[in-house]
Order: sequence, then C-alpha cells, then structure tokens
Amino acid sequence: MRDGRVVGEGFHTYDGLRHAEIIALEAAGKNARGATLYVNLEPCCHTGRTGPCTRALISGGVRRVVAAMPDPNPAVSGRGFKELRAAGIPVDCSCTSGSSEEARRLNEAFAWWVRRHRPLVTLKTGMTLDGSLVLPKSPNGHQSRWITSEISRAEVQRMRHASDAIMTGIGTILADDPLLTDRTGLPRRRPILRVVLDSLLRLSPKAQVVRSAQGDVLVFTCASLSGVRAKQLSARGLEICRVRPRRGRPDLAAVLDELGRREILSVLLEAGPLLNQAALQADLVEKVRLFYAPVLVGLGGSLPGLPSRKRAGSLPIRELSHLRTEAFGRDFAVEGYLRDVYRNR
Repeated sequence: MRDGRVVGEGFHTYDGLRHAEIIALEAAGKNARGATLYVNLEPCCHTGRTGPCTRALISGGVRRVVAAMPDPNPAVSGRGFKELRAAGIPVDCSCTSGSSEEARRLNEAFAWWVRRHRPLVTLKTGMTLDGSLVLPKSPNGHQSRWITSEISRAEVQRMRHASDAIMTGIGTILADDPLLTDRTGLPRRRPILRVVLDSLLRLSPKAQVVRSAQGDVLVFTCASLSGVRAKQLSARGLEICRVRPRRGRPDLAAVLDELGRREILSVLLEAGPLLNQAALQADLVEKVRLFYAPVLVGLGGSLPGLPSRKRAGSLPIRELSHLRTEAFGRDFAVEGYLRDVYRNR
C-alpha cells in the first residue's frame, strides 16, 4: 500500500516456490519503495524451499510492515520482525486484533504441521438432530443419500477446497461410492489428495475414486503390495502404501506421519462411525465440524465417533474449545477444537 492505494498483492503458490511477499513486490515494481506491506504472517528470514522474504523487503525499499501474527514455528518466531527492525523498518504486529484471530485460523494447519510434522485433522460429518448418520428407507425402499441440505453440502465443498487431503475408510467407499473431489472450481495450490484406508484392499477397480484417479489417490493398507488387487490398482494410477497394522487396520498415527512427510498440512476426515471412533480414540483429531439437519428419525445414538450407545464408555469425555455455530439454510453447524493447535502438546 502506497499513498492510500494498493500497488501490488500476492498469494503463496506451492509449485511456483514463491512466497506472497515476493509476488507482491514483483507486482508493485518501483512502487514498492516507500510502501507499507500488509501480510497475514511474519515474513520468513531463513532459506528453505524459498529464500528469505525479509531480505527482499529490505532490498525493495519497503517502508513499514504490518503483520497479523508471528511465525508459529518456535525456531524462527520473531526473528523476521527482528531483522526488519534492525534494517530500520518499523513492524506492527497487533496479536490481539480481529485480523490476528482471522490469520490464526487461516494459518492453523501450517502452525500444527510445522510443530508436529503431521497434518491437522478436521472431523466433519452430517447428522440428524438425534444423532443418526443415515436416514431410514422410505416405504417404497428408497433411501435418501443426503441428510443435510444443498447449502450445507456447498460449505463442505469449501472445506474440501481449504484442505490438502480428504480421508475416508473403505466402508464409506463400499457404501456410497464417493468421488471425494473438490468441486468448487476454484484454483488450488496443488491437487487435493484423496486418501483411502483399506486394510484388506477391497477397493474395486470400478469405484469412482479409482476410475477418476489422476495420480491423486493414495491407499493405505495392511495387505501385501505384491497381490493381484494391489497391482490392478497401481496400474490404474493409484499409489498403494503399506503401513503397520493396529488391531488389524492401518495404524492411523503411521498414516498421518506419512502424510506429514509428504507436506500434507491439513486432512478433512469424511468417514463413517468406525473410522471416526478410531481417530477420536487415538487422539488424532484436532478440530470437529458437525452439520445438523432439523430431522428426527428415531435412530439416535450414532454420534460421529460411535456406532452405538453401547460403545459410549470407550471414549473419554472431552470438551471443545473456541465453539462457533453457523446456519446453512435449514441446517446449522457446530465447530470446535479438541486442542490448541498453536501449543506444542
């Protein structure tokens, strides 16, 4: 910003290996000198996948920097600000402002990954008011596929667009045959990764997720990679990854470790009650978002992590923090956190 007008702006691009500050400087050109930079995260001061943005800002003659929040990486937090100030560039970082809270939400997946080297997991599900994940069949035998409204489903697509990966279990694939794609039509920094947990490799080559695969489907299994089904799926462009078993199923901690190694920052868990329960029991969910439809079906008791009331005692009671509710047409969503993603615990 210079003389009250925007002279350049930029957004981080994954493949381009350039941070937003560099793109904005290039867009501003000569007008960057004497301008104020507004950025949602402290400019980096080290060389990693990219060079240090602080040096580029100093060289470009930026007069002032306003940042919404410091870098969540404890190894570098504050160092970028220190380098800018040492060069005579004032830095304003008001960590109590509304923009800071918005920036924290925007950067929460990166904050979690940079501290824990695992993706931030958000459990999403839709249900009736009495806790059912499925609707009963009508008298003619027809069963509706959707519990929530079209408006809610559009919001789920927005959640997919904001995620690096969608993860589900083979049970959901066999029951619903979903595509698991981002259908917003908005540009992405890289294709969304579709992750399927399939302990025995029951995934059919006819499944939509297989037929639509373009190097964006990763299957975790406990089965042999030399079997016929593994070879069939590999030939169709799927990547099959064998991980250690835990109670006969792919170990979720090992799965998330591998996704973190691949720099997957965020995972949207869209699964059935068994996988939801396993993730909650293993304490591997950071955030939940539950969409409720104003419907009662008399089948209550299927909470997002529980197949039935009989299993309720197997999960500890945990209170959500930073609760938010939001209406989506006739539906409403409840969102909350199971842990502070900015604290290394």
